[in-house]
Amino acid sequence: MDTQESGDLLLPRSRQANERLHAMIPGGAHTYAKGDDQYPDDLAPVISHGRGAHVWDVDGNRYVEYGSGLRSVSLGHAHPRVVEAVRRELDRGSNFVRPSVVEVEAAERFLATVPTAEMVKFAKNGSDVTTAAVRLARAVTGRARVAICGDHPFYSVDDWFIGTTPLSAGVPAATTDLTVAFPYGDLAATEELLTRYRDEVACLILEPATHTEPPPGYLAGLRELADRHGCVLVFDEMITGFRWSEAGAQGLYGVVPDLSTFGKALGNGCAVSALAGRRDLMEWGGLRHSGDRVFLLSTTHGAETHSLAAAMAVQTTYAEEGVTARLHALGERLAAGVRDAAAGMGVADHVVVRGRASNLVFATLDEHRRPSQPYRTLFLRRLLAGGVLAPSFVVSDALSDADIDHTVDVVAQACAVYRKALDAGDPTPWMGGRPVKPVFRRSV
Repeated sequence: MDTQESGDLLLPRSRQANERLHAMIPGGAHTYAKGDDQYPDDLAPVISHGRGAHVWDVDGNRYVEYGSGLRSVSLGHAHPRVVEAVRRELDRGSNFVRPSVVEVEAAERFLATVPTAEMVKFAKNGSDVTTAAVRLARAVTGRARVAICGDHPFYSVDDWFIGTTPLSAGVPAATTDLTVAFPYGDLAATEELLTRYRDEVACLILEPATHTEPPPGYLAGLRELADRHGCVLVFDEMITGFRWSEAGAQGLYGVVPDLSTFGKALGNGCAVSALAGRRDLMEWGGLRHSGDRVFLLSTTHGAETHSLAAAMAVQTTYAEEGVTARLHALGERLAAGVRDAAAGMGVADHVVVRGRASNLVFATLDEHRRPSQPYRTLFLRRLLAGGVLAPSFVVSDALSDADIDHTVDVVAQACAVYRKALDAGDPTPWMGGRPVKPVFRRSV
């Protein structure tokens, strides 16, 4: 097996930087999904900078990047319109002892973009706002239980969710016991859950869509169930926001939740998230009501002017340039190319592209068509060797047709090696070391 076939990529500076990261930062990264355990042995690039759809590592290698910023950088890195908006506000001051007029403008812009919401409050990350939604639902209903869609991977770093994952160490069982799960797309099972815990469930929280479209009538059925059982319906639109439509999945499918949460694409990499929803619920966290106050959200940096300016620039760019439609077109081109490449190499049943065109992921399946971390390792190793950094195939607006074509060529080369591994019945010789690992696992 020669060097080209083995997928060798020399990253000495990245390896040194990873060691420095682990020496000072638990896990070597500030997000588990960015950890070097998610990449093949000694092939975890440490990024120097990015522009558009490309990033460069500290070793000087350039990559076409997918899933930028864990899906947050949907316009591409250093987007001129966003950079200019941020720079303008930085020169005017970023945080004050009283609200800035930018907060007024950002709220007006958001509510115009997501007209199904009546009020909005900004924060810095998704966990802030999903937990605020849960707290608000509990306060409004007087109920303690939270029902999450168990088929969706992540909602919050807070105990009410993390306690349900394999990373539950440090979370009291009493807290975890208050969270129950329902399956996506199954209204009967959800109704059974709500009946079993009658008058105990404060809210249903889910991503309105993921790698599959909602079954016909499903979201409307959830709306009816929530109304009938007196619980709050919460849509986690961290990913669907902007990628499905500027107004999120609720704008596309026409089903209005009581509360919804946005983030990721909202700031194109800048830290900003939003809790939005019905006025009568949101006002429980305000000053203009007669009931007990709810500690909804109070963050020192939640209204940084430059992050809110970035959000407004993102929303304007999406509306004026038809970004959502372009994301879909790019994703469709990429998905078709990857599927053709996999079929051409005889691995169409093993390298599988899934999801909405604007939010593509891939599955790597073994000879029995089961998900395989060793085969994922082989595949990622070949992509990296070809200059493609792709933990997913989630596209950004900055990708060019040439970028897509290059990616498909590299995928075809990876699929050729994949075929050899399947024929050998063992991917180990092509992995280059230990397999990549799932994010949520109990042991190191």
